[in-house]
Amino acid sequence: MNVLTIAGSDPSSGAGIQGDIKTFSALGAYGFSAITALTSQNSSKFFMSEPVSPDAVRSQIRSVLLDFEVSAIKIGMVYDKKTIKTIYDELKNIRIPIVLDPVFQSTTGGVLLQADAYEDFKKLLLPLVYVITPNVPESEKITGMKVRSQSDARKAALKINSMGAKNVVIKGGHMRGDGVTDLLLAGKKFYTFSQKRLSRDNHGGGCIFSAALCVSIAKGTSVPESVRLAQSISFESIKNASAIGKGIAIARQKNTDTVEEELAGAIGQFVSINGIHKYIPEVQTNFVYAKPNPKSIFDILGLEGRIVKAGSSVMVAGTLKYGGSRHVASAVLEVAKRFPSTRSAVNIRYGNTTIKKATAERFQILRYDRTLEPRSNKNAEGKTVSWGIKTAIENIKNSPDMIYHTGDLGKEPMILLFGKTPRDVLIKLAKIR
Repeated sequence: MNVLTIAGSDPSSGAGIQGDIKTFSALGAYGFSAITALTSQNSSKFFMSEPVSPDAVRSQIRSVLLDFEVSAIKIGMVYDKKTIKTIYDELKNIRIPIVLDPVFQSTTGGVLLQADAYEDFKKLLLPLVYVITPNVPESEKITGMKVRSQSDARKAALKINSMGAKNVVIKGGHMRGDGVTDLLLAGKKFYTFSQKRLSRDNHGGGCIFSAALCVSIAKGTSVPESVRLAQSISFESIKNASAIGKGIAIARQKNTDTVEEELAGAIGQFVSINGIHKYIPEVQTNFVYAKPNPKSIFDILGLEGRIVKAGSSVMVAGTLKYGGSRHVASAVLEVAKRFPSTRSAVNIRYGNTTIKKATAERFQILRYDRTLEPRSNKNAEGKTVSWGIKTAIENIKNSPDMIYHTGDLGKEPMILLFGKTPRDVLIKLAKIR
């Protein structure tokens, strides 16, 4: 997974290019960079800044995009009109999702966007972006409105959307209250994401938010789920901030569990699929993802609960936990013993139409007959799935895409869809819906 950040250099490494690269790496992405400006700052004071030449900015962006596959781009500090126009010229025709973090002023007091550049910022950059992530002062600067409440934030988000930004996140840290609520306008729908307020100033938390959002978008995660993940990662980084220097604490992100991040993102996408309730069986659904070379179900992450349906709605009931799933995890464990690259699966409702679509897609489809299971095995708690999967894959050479059974006395028919990653499973699901 490759992502590109176009931003200023921060020698304190709390924000800017350095902060972005740290966040990308912590989340398992490879980060490229194009530096727009050099700053001199530490945890106590902002000393100076100067732009990189437009030709150098242009050359950096081209050198990356000509050679590497980039899945998402983050834009941070752009500093002046010439830089904005250069970035616009280089990115106006690309189809890569862009996350724009409006960086107007440093937490240590430095001006990061010149006064005469605001109009070009709005006119040229906003129509390019997939998601924009202003805080309250930045949203006020963009819109010319006062933002003091969630109602104000909604109006500001709509106005920014009308300027061209497809999705708008207004971060609520500057609003009063015991908690912090971030507002997302995605399409025509509003979402809110809340955390408790941390009583400490920090340098870099906003950059971590947008960088984490960029990585999540790059992985194909939905915008609402990406914002939720970004808020959680930013919150933890602020909680983990360290007073490394003599001034403000620098936010620090820990290396995250990429298995959990990828599975959480995929579950978020799964439940948002239109009509997915039709694929939830009576016993409900679990979605799992294993660590490399799992030895037991405790190496496999799943829901300690289920993905459940209520009418035409689908929701997640439970939290992710290693060992949280028994049945779907047991299926992945048996397949991974033979085919180590297959580490994820979801169970869905059995249907002849689904089987026919999978056949048309040339899936590797296997089945087992639960009525043939030895009685001694049936009487042993939790052994049925392992027996069935072993039986199904016994004589095959390639990893299965799908394994199903048609039930037994009192046992519901079921389909298991397998993939290398949760994203791979979702891609296969899209082909058979």
